[in-house]
Amino acid sequence: MPGCCGCCSALRPRYKRLVDNIFPVNPEDGLVKSNMEKLTFYSLSSPDKLDRIGEYLYQKATKDINRKRYKLAEIAMEAMDLLLQACHAQTTLNLFVESFLRMVQKLLEDNNPNLKIMATNSFVKFANINEDTPSYHRRYDFFISKFSSMCHSEGKDLRDSLRLAGIKGLQGVIRKTVSDDLVENIWAAQHMEKIVPSLLFNMQSGDLTPVEDATNVTPPALAEEVLRELVGRASFGHIRSVLKPLLTHLDRHELWVPNTFAIHTFRIVMISIQPQYSYTVVETLMQHLDNNFKSSPKTRTSLAVVLSKIIAIAAGESVGPSALDIINNLLTHLRTSVSTTTEITAEESQYQEALINALGEFANHHPDYQKIEIMLFIMNTVPDPSKKSKGDQMLQNILLKSLLKVGTQYSTVSFEKAFPASFLQPLLKMARAPHDPTRLIVMQIFQALLDRHQNDQVLSSVSVKQYPALSQEPPSRSDIIFTHKHGAHIMQALIDSMALSERVDALSASYNTAALLIVEMSSSETVQEFLLFILGIQEVANTVETLGAVHKCNLHAISIALLVLISRVSGINNLLDYAQKIVDARREEATYFLPPLLESKKVASKSLNLSLPHLAIDKLALGECLQNAGMDAQRLNTGAPYTLNQTDHPGHRHSWVESVSSHLTQRNSSADLTVYNGDVDSVSSSPGVCKKILAPEFNFDAMKRALAEPTEAAKREQRERQMQIVRTFREGEFDDLVRRTEPKHDLIQNRLNELFNSLAVERQISQSDSKVAQLQGSSEKPIYETNFPELFYY
Repeated sequence: MPGCCGCCSALRPRYKRLVDNIFPVNPEDGLVKSNMEKLTFYSLSSPDKLDRIGEYLYQKATKDINRKRYKLAEIAMEAMDLLLQACHAQTTLNLFVESFLRMVQKLLEDNNPNLKIMATNSFVKFANINEDTPSYHRRYDFFISKFSSMCHSEGKDLRDSLRLAGIKGLQGVIRKTVSDDLVENIWAAQHMEKIVPSLLFNMQSGDLTPVEDATNVTPPALAEEVLRELVGRASFGHIRSVLKPLLTHLDRHELWVPNTFAIHTFRIVMISIQPQYSYTVVETLMQHLDNNFKSSPKTRTSLAVVLSKIIAIAAGESVGPSALDIINNLLTHLRTSVSTTTEITAEESQYQEALINALGEFANHHPDYQKIEIMLFIMNTVPDPSKKSKGDQMLQNILLKSLLKVGTQYSTVSFEKAFPASFLQPLLKMARAPHDPTRLIVMQIFQALLDRHQNDQVLSSVSVKQYPALSQEPPSRSDIIFTHKHGAHIMQALIDSMALSERVDALSASYNTAALLIVEMSSSETVQEFLLFILGIQEVANTVETLGAVHKCNLHAISIALLVLISRVSGINNLLDYAQKIVDARREEATYFLPPLLESKKVASKSLNLSLPHLAIDKLALGECLQNAGMDAQRLNTGAPYTLNQTDHPGHRHSWVESVSSHLTQRNSSADLTVYNGDVDSVSSSPGVCKKILAPEFNFDAMKRALAEPTEAAKREQRERQMQIVRTFREGEFDDLVRRTEPKHDLIQNRLNELFNSLAVERQISQSDSKVAQLQGSSEKPIYETNFPELFYY
């Protein structure tokens, strides 16, 4: 019998004998390495036998698994791994791979965890091999399903090892399929719905900030790494395939509240995704927020918070229409929140605040010119202040809060750019809104955009004392021009706003805005208009009968506080002394005309005496202070103080530019334009030099007018000179007129022409008499060759 067996084995194919020889007599001894080297050499020298070797190894492993001889099955798997590594460059590898994958599948189907882990490791080795010729018919459905199920292993034995093996297997499938468009589409919904939840399941089971340890990799850390790789490999058309199962997983497992894991996951997505596709994540999350509009406020708030945490990352890649599209979507959610709730609850308010924060975070990462466009876009969506319904007022406040959030992120350099006319006009209109909270938000918007030197907190309280921490810088020329154009409109809106409510917070906000306006724009060219504004506040307090006594006292306190402030920031000592005299007088007789502002509930109106004209700010006295300081006071003396309820039409007040231009046009046109008139501001611009005020009939303007006006004798002489010029042109000879009007620079040319003609004549003297006669005959110039000056062309 032994001889018969040896005879039969000799008749078997050589590759089978080589395969049989790699298995030891005792399975515990492991693979026979010397015989394995012989099998490898045979495979390399006879690559056509490689597919048969693989098939035979698969058959032997199948029998061993069925007979529970797992050690022999592991030896067969190890042999296939070694053959795969050695022969991966062979052209016939595809046929061997089919046997290899069947072997891996067979091991994964068994319940032995060690076989599953070994099969997964073999598959990962195979995934790292770059094949020269792809296989179009190869499918990985089974492996995706099996590896995903291993990610959810709950057994006590080797649970973490099985989960790690499952995650590694999914990583191998991704690497094997995502880089080759000819193989199976890994981005299909049926595959992503298994891969993404499996990764998220392992991520949420561990610490959200795992410590990277190369020697001890945990399932959460590896799952996060694979998710990063998956998202990083996704193209524009595939990123939604990853996001949809991600959102579904968060919904099903109620992971939005609390939203710590959701924020962590979406940050991973935003950091790993290709930058140009980050806008897609924000858009998808907004669409998911749309689908959850009927969810609880807590869920929607958590979604909005997640959006605010990731939207800043997408802001850098969003330009133009895409940026405004995100803003429009956020504003739509805000409008939906206001319109669907009759009463704002605390949870709904948190949801709205989360949306506003998301909008602010998004705008913060844009350049300033885009922030202006965003603010203008938001301003155009605010309902008109004439709509007084509760829903419209709520929507006004919410949208203005969004505008304020963007405004606080804007760094003002030039007021002309920060307040374009299309943005300023509706903002001034909202400053006159009847709703107190609306006006408060508008004032905060003005303060955020006006405050360039962080004086907002310094000027937050109404006071006549000196502000030691006040920071100031002279305004630029463009800022002064902006004040000329729009300063009157802003100050008029402030007066109207002050008259609408006696609430202390509303009046303090209006004072803060006016104080910032004065500090930022105060100069010798604007001080007169600011004084008219202060007189206007006082005028409203004195003339408007509908205001309460406490309200009027507070307006008087604001006017004197602004007068002291402008005196200090402009450096006009005379004006400061006058303001201090009023302050001292009020301290003695009527302290209620001074800051701090009074609250109507704490003060009895009957005890307030408002008929104290000697304590008021006097317009003539202000003009004298300016004149004594060597400054022009014409605008202050001739202009009327601001009044209540004036329109914002540009013609409602005479601007300083118009007044100057009209004064220039009234000057006598016969004045000599060559006279230098630059002495008007020479003394004012010289530090430490003051003008001496003369009597009206002997001042500089009167003497200048006297010098500029011509005398009667000069006028008569000018008329005679004009008549003489007319007679000359009517009766004079044509040649004489040509000579008179001939340009002086032509004389040199004429002299040169005469010189050249004389030289030509001398050279031709030696010629015949006939030629000389002919030259003499032609020396006379015909009448048709006379050059007419350009003056006589018609």
